[in-house]
Amino acid sequence: MEISGIISAIVIGIIIGVLGRLVVPGRQHIGIVLTILVGIVAALIGSAIAHAFGVADTKGIDWIEWLIQIGLAALGVAALDRSRVRR
Repeated sequence: MEISGIISAIVIGIIIGVLGRLVVPGRQHIGIVLTILVGIVAALIGSAIAHAFGVADTKGIDWIEWLIQIGLAALGVAALDRSRVRR
């Protein structure tokens, strides 16, 4: 992954984190900063998964890559929220 890919994953990660939070039903007990961090991590891991399956570079919008990233962000937000509620 090149530096431009990492920078774009961070910028997209902010959006992905918010979308992942919207996908999880109910109220989450984590802050926006943690949501953004989860989104950034999900964007980086989602990009790597999409590259591994060969669906990262398609003509037009990479819908499959976005779905992978949003799904990972939703899982991350839900897992982090559950760990926060238990304490």
